[in-house]
Amino acid sequence: MSDQGPIAYDAHDAYNAERPLLIACGCGGNHAPHQHAEQQSKQIVSTDEISRNFLEAALVKALFPHEPTRRAFLSAVGRSTAMAAIASLVPLASMQAMAQESSGNLERKELKVGFIAITCAAPLIMAEPLGFYREQGLNVHLVKTAGWGMIREKVIKKEHDASHFLSPMPLAMSLGLGNEPFPTSVATIQNNNGQAITLHLKHKDKRDPKQWKGFTLAVPFVYSMHNFLLRYYLAEFGIDPDADVKIVAVPPPEMVAKLSDGSIDGFLGPDPFNQRAVFDGVGFIHILSKDIWDGHPCCAFGASDEFIKQNPNTFAALFRAIISASLIASLSTDRYEIAKTIAPQAYLNQPLEVISQILSGKYPDGLGNTRSVPDRAIFNPVPWQSMAVWMLTQMKRWGYIKGDVNYAQIAEKVFMLTDAKQHMAHAGWNPPKGNYRKHIIMGKSFDAQKPQEYVNSFAISHQA
Repeated sequence: MSDQGPIAYDAHDAYNAERPLLIACGCGGNHAPHQHAEQQSKQIVSTDEISRNFLEAALVKALFPHEPTRRAFLSAVGRSTAMAAIASLVPLASMQAMAQESSGNLERKELKVGFIAITCAAPLIMAEPLGFYREQGLNVHLVKTAGWGMIREKVIKKEHDASHFLSPMPLAMSLGLGNEPFPTSVATIQNNNGQAITLHLKHKDKRDPKQWKGFTLAVPFVYSMHNFLLRYYLAEFGIDPDADVKIVAVPPPEMVAKLSDGSIDGFLGPDPFNQRAVFDGVGFIHILSKDIWDGHPCCAFGASDEFIKQNPNTFAALFRAIISASLIASLSTDRYEIAKTIAPQAYLNQPLEVISQILSGKYPDGLGNTRSVPDRAIFNPVPWQSMAVWMLTQMKRWGYIKGDVNYAQIAEKVFMLTDAKQHMAHAGWNPPKGNYRKHIIMGKSFDAQKPQEYVNSFAISHQA
């Protein structure tokens, strides 16, 4: 919007708790028709200020899409506090710069991005209806894909330009585990937590994993956090995951059906299928994955190194769009609105009630209890390289990787932490410092600086 001189005061007021946000007059202003004369008589401001006000109003609308929630928040904290809080997280200048970036230098504008219909994909999905792809000059076709093996195949065959991944998949693909080496990178983590161990209702009296010997348990893919977390959990109870139980790979959409027909006894899988098993009266939630590792990564967004190298501006635009959606998913206080965005048939194709229970953290567990876990699913995009090192230690522990492993080199090559921080800052986040963090898994500290010592510390291990 160019500055053509002073015009009448514009009333896009994001912080007025007394009226609905974005009610327009016939003149195009953001005020009710009966307020037109009053607004015309107010002070004169430039169109640049109107643009800033409109952008901030749009941001607040995105953060608080439910009017009663926005008004309650503003009434509770006050105008100045709300302005300061939101400005500290999302500097307006960054948002304006991002909105004004030219899309003329994009190598490609038409893109196919694969995804699996699970709640972990929320930021990638939300970027479409929220318009973040379009704002970056991209026409993104989100392609619903049946399973993770197909996701890998379509990326390798270049049928998908970028993709929703399980966060260990790009590590495995780059190392040539399950395929010829195919260098692939993780741009962002899509979600943290958001998984669970779900068992068939017939096992409701078998809450001690030591009673699970002989069980058949499903995970969505070999190179998944689900597999690694399940193995870790079982081993902590003295159960050898390769000798005492059978772990099978089952595409997420098939998990509830296989639980129902008795093909499997349970699964550590992604939502919405844990909650869907409860909804369908088939299973119960034994524990949430956050009870194993609170804040663990699960899914990621990324692309092949070849695509990134050949299309750097396009990939950066895609990166920005998804980071922006992650911001909204992280900060929004109205998880019901997010659920409404991702539940429809084109995306998750699940009952709104199920998705809302997952994202709000208020859910029935299938055992007659209603739980309240607000951080059951969170959306922090930081691809910590220490997380990648942990995944590599589990690949080594269970014999997926043979021989010596240069943990730091692989993690720093595949997990694009520096790029993620740059795009986070651009989108308005305050990116964290450092590359590595200490993580606590079932009460035990993991130091990414000493990965092989960590692998050697386990009583149950099949490293080669």
